[in-house]
Amino acid sequence: MSSLSGLTEQQAKEFHEQFKVTYTAFVGLAALAHLFVIAANPWW
Repeated sequence: MSSLSGLTEQQAKEFHEQFKVTYTAFVGLAALAHLFVIAANPWW
């Protein structure tokens, strides 16, 4: 039985490890950008 993605289990694990790092960096930068916008232009 093959996977839906066509990746082996090892390839999927390697991809997932890199995805977690990239996703965490993206969320961190997005949060930082939002904090800068709030600091520069608070709505309250």
